[in-house]
Parts: sequence; structure tokens; C-alpha cells
Amino acid sequence: MSSIPVLKILMREAMTRVQTPRVPEPDLVMDDPDKVAAFSNAGRVDGVMAPVYLYHCAQVCEVAKPGDLVVDLGCGPASQLALIAQLNPDCEFLGVDFSDEMLNRAREHVVAQGLSNVRFQKADMTQLDFLADASVDALFSTCAFHHLHDRDAFNRTFAETARVLRPEGGLYLVDFGRPKSEETIRCFAYQHADREPELFTLDYLYSLKAAFTADDFKEATETYLERRARVFTTFLVPFLVAAKSPPRNAVSPAVWERLNEMRHQLPKHQQVDLKDLVSWFSMGGLKSQVFG
Repeated sequence: MSSIPVLKILMREAMTRVQTPRVPEPDLVMDDPDKVAAFSNAGRVDGVMAPVYLYHCAQVCEVAKPGDLVVDLGCGPASQLALIAQLNPDCEFLGVDFSDEMLNRAREHVVAQGLSNVRFQKADMTQLDFLADASVDALFSTCAFHHLHDRDAFNRTFAETARVLRPEGGLYLVDFGRPKSEETIRCFAYQHADREPELFTLDYLYSLKAAFTADDFKEATETYLERRARVFTTFLVPFLVAAKSPPRNAVSPAVWERLNEMRHQLPKHQQVDLKDLVSWFSMGGLKSQVFG
């Protein structure tokens, strides 16, 4: 947030009375090799999304426990999944995605990382028929729901999540929240345009236009996951929305140390990005054992 005019955005969003309508993404399944490559590179350790993935990793480490079967809905190229799996070697991970190109990248990535606790399944996240009722110990999804076609698909995904997750299972679902103003959407989308591929900037723009609202998240959580998760948003402007269960696991000293080591290895501007994200979510009520 530090690289964008925060006060101007807050005032604009407060003054905007009509919600910008949702525009589904041009490609609901990302199979174009160039787009997949841009997305993959942005999520690697030195990519523009690295601080965001580091933050989400810390959150997921709080809801997964050793011995768990952990499912990642919309795993994409496994940038986020591989990071979490490295830090939780005693968990079994299952990445779910509907894009063959993404899954090919994901398999290559986990092999390159030397991970043996990750497998993949091609599937639509609205239909998890290959998973039995209450068979999953923990489930997470990071910035994937905006790929869904419509509100009905969004609700079906929450219903399937509730079905497959154990009653006391861990949960962390996070995605973009659609700002009210079209101008705010463009401001967020282009904030890092000078240091990322144009394809990624455009994908971010389309993602924000396709995002569901914080109210959509709250309604779906209350309907399908009542008392199992709570919805949090970034403070004042819900540009990110998360549904999270109570922590099931105290982050171990080794994981805490590794995550902070990775934080300090980020370039200075990305350390600032991470600090801003922690602050905005923290002010919205979502804390992190690792980052505060």
C-alpha cells in the first residue's frame, strides 16, 4: 500500500455509492503458456508476489498440524503450495487445479524443490467428488476464487469445502475483494507495473474486476461454514478478504525462524509491502503469530 495514494483511495471508496459490477475473467481457466509463465515467475522467491505468498504461508502454518491431509484449492503453479509444504514436511498436501498447463508447471516445481509430500489432482473446485465427506484435515486457497464463473460457483465451492473438511479442520481462504471504484481497481493493478511483466499487470487488473466482494465472502461463510471460520478484511478498504478458522497449531520456533529469515531476504521494497499487508490485515482483525 505504501506505493499508492492511500488517503485518496480511502476517500474515493468512502464516497463511491454504487459497487463496480463484477466482470468475469476473459480466461476462466489459465492455460495460455505465456500467462502461466508470468504468473509463475511473479510467485517465485524473487517475484512481485513473494511478500504476499510469505504472509499467506504464515497464516496456513497456523491451521495445519503434523499428520494432516491439507488441500490447496486452485493451486496454480504451486508457488504458494511448495513454500508451505517445505515448512510442513509432516503434512501430506494435495493441490487441486483445472488447468493442465498450471498442473504441469506445478509438478515441475515440486520436483525441482525436492518435495515428496505433494501430489496433484485435476478437478473443478466446485465439484470435489474425489474427496469423501469430512476427509480433509485442513484446506486453503489463495487468490483463486475470482477465477470462478459466477456467484453460484462461488457458493458451490464453499459448500464443497464445508463437506470435505473435518468438523474441527483448519481453514484459510483468501482472495481479492472487489473495490467499489473502477479507478481504485486500476490504481491497485498498476502499482507495480514498472517492475513486472505487462501480462501479469493485466491479469491483476482482470482479477480485481472479477473478484467477489467482502459481503459475498461473509454470506457464504455464514451459510456454509457457520462457527467454523471468521471473515476478515484489510482495514477500511477490503482489497483482500480472508475466511480463517481458529488456529490449530502454534507455529514452531524452526518455522518462525525460517519465515523471518525469508522476510529479511526480500528486497527492501518487498519488506515494506509485507509490513503494509501485515498492518492492514492486523487492523482488520487478522493477526499473524509470525509477523504480528
